Amino acid sequence: MTKIIVTFVLFLSTLVSAQSQYETGMQKAFKLWDEGKNTEASSMFERIASAEKDNWLPNYYVALINTIDAFQTKDKNQITGLLLKAQTALDTETAKRADNSELLVAQAMINTAWIVADPMTNGMKLSAKTVEIYNRAIALDPKNPRAVFGKAEFEIGGARYFGGDTKPMCEQINKSIELFATFKPETVFHPKWGLERAVEAQKECNK
Repeated sequence: MTKIIVTFVLFLSTLVSAQSQYETGMQKAFKLWDEGKNTEASSMFERIASAEKDNWLPNYYVALINTIDAFQTKDKNQITGLLLKAQTALDTETAKRADNSELLVAQAMINTAWIVADPMTNGMKLSAKTVEIYNRAIALDPKNPRAVFGKAEFEIGGARYFGGDTKPMCEQINKSIELFATFKPETVFHPKWGLERAVEAQKECNK
């Protein structure tokens, strides 16, 4: 009996240790990202992902970091490298959980980055697909503010470019802000970004 109890305690200790390592790693990766050390943060999330194969969050952040970096650079070769890295990380997770609304939002963002980088080549090819991805993300989780805002932000760009009516998109941006107000992430590491961007977009709508 004593041997069974000791074995069980050791098993629990292992679980606690593993959880602690995961949390410590994630906190360190977020700190690096907050400090602007994006490459280091991405590498840290990659290492966590290799150890936490059943957890989609580390690879999600690899995809997010590299996609955001792609939006912020003009070098075509760098953009390609960043987006391929983002896509590889995201593909690893979507292969296991295609019904994840947050992963779909990340995919739509990757598509958008490709469009921004080369509108003439990628605009026609990816625009309709991106709207479809956002629609799927919203259908899976209508209360996901990033899905609602992402679709509105994507569509409002096209409407402004072609001189279309932006009012329906602005209404969706307002809706997303309401959703942000009540949104509660599952854990401290789950996605919760987007409110600041939505508020800025709302200000543009109100001009």
